[in-house]
Amino acid sequence: MRSKVLGLAAIALLIFAPTFLPVYAMTLLTELVILALFAMSLDLMVGYTKLVSFGHAGAYGLGAYVCGLITLNSTIPLPFAVGLTAIIVCIIAVAIAWSCTMATGVSFAMLTLAFGQLGYAVAIKWVSVTGGSDGLSGISKRIGPFGWAFLTTKAGFYLFALGCLLGAYFLCRALIRAPFGQVLRGIRENEMKVIALGYNTRRYKIAVVALAYMFAGIAGALYASFAGFANPEMLFWTVSGQVLIMVIVGGKGTLIGPMLGAVFFIMVEHKLSEITETWGLFMGIIFIAFVMFAPDGIMGILKKRIFNKEVTTTTFQTLEVPANQGQVK
Repeated sequence: MRSKVLGLAAIALLIFAPTFLPVYAMTLLTELVILALFAMSLDLMVGYTKLVSFGHAGAYGLGAYVCGLITLNSTIPLPFAVGLTAIIVCIIAVAIAWSCTMATGVSFAMLTLAFGQLGYAVAIKWVSVTGGSDGLSGISKRIGPFGWAFLTTKAGFYLFALGCLLGAYFLCRALIRAPFGQVLRGIRENEMKVIALGYNTRRYKIAVVALAYMFAGIAGALYASFAGFANPEMLFWTVSGQVLIMVIVGGKGTLIGPMLGAVFFIMVEHKLSEITETWGLFMGIIFIAFVMFAPDGIMGILKKRIFNKEVTTTTFQTLEVPANQGQVK
């Protein structure tokens, strides 16, 4: 009950933030909301399915470019452009997931990295479409349906981004609590036993990769509209490394933890960059400290210190044997 009250209070605070925060703070808060969605999308793979991706920035950058091309070459309102971007990214992600899930472990991670860097190379070389190293510029916050101009304001766009984050979170939470999520946990804990129960684990992995890429694509689309540009750097492997750090520092396998990790990462990065040019060194030390002394991340610390709970995970032991056991293809 205590966690639910705090959650509702946090949501209310975020919704009414435009009424009491200055403009510069709203700009930072909007960026945090978008990156929180990006980090949460990776948690579906890393935290719940143990599929480590080194190329998640590929989906983020792809969403930015697709949404940018849609808004620059059509009059489609922003909400529909983001929705169309999600569909396109999801379709492309199915093909990528089909290829990557042919491997496991480190090989899977390397394949995701390869696809991410392939996207980066395409963005650099396909100048006539992507703008090359300069990227796409002039991407605007398009007026919403029926001439609704609210989305062109900072507060309006922030609330739209927040709505996307909350919608994605509640959808992911429902999926995780459903039998689909139980299978994902089973794959994380012991994939061979899940296969023995009669589940086609590769199909589940393809589905979760497609979902994770779709939500990352939405985050990219929001960022392109927010910043007004999309460039190849959004697809580079260092961005994938940063979002992976956000997930680990925040607490993988919790959905909320990676959001907190995104906020922590950006805020610390901003503060350290103001103090020293070697801020990356200190970020590395902080990351190492979390891995060594707080492996469950920020969310694990909160659960132990505030809610007096241990970080627990549900395994595949609650799975039901499917009707087609022994017929897995």
